[in-house]
Amino acid sequence: MAQSKAPRVGAAEPHRAKVFWSGRSQAVRLPKAFRFSTREVAIRQEGRSVVLEPIEIERDEKGWPEAWWRLAGAAPEFDVGDREIPHERDDVIGSRKG
Repeated sequence: MAQSKAPRVGAAEPHRAKVFWSGRSQAVRLPKAFRFSTREVAIRQEGRSVVLEPIEIERDEKGWPEAWWRLAGAAPEFDVGDREIPHERDDVIGSRKG
């Protein structure tokens, strides 16, 4: 009869993830339990370990980063509006064909 090892208190069960290439970048397919809800993560190395931490970016109701408003010197209530008119110029590349 096989004996099972009792898990160590405070130790997380190690999981495996696939390492692959995406274009010229190396990537890791994270297991579902480790997925991030953010667009970006901070990455650092601790010894032989690589640590990923989510970067939370505060956004207004239109999705603009709050830091952008502080940098621009405008208030988040500033109406950026919707661009309903087309761009003033014609298709620059299309007009060169001939």
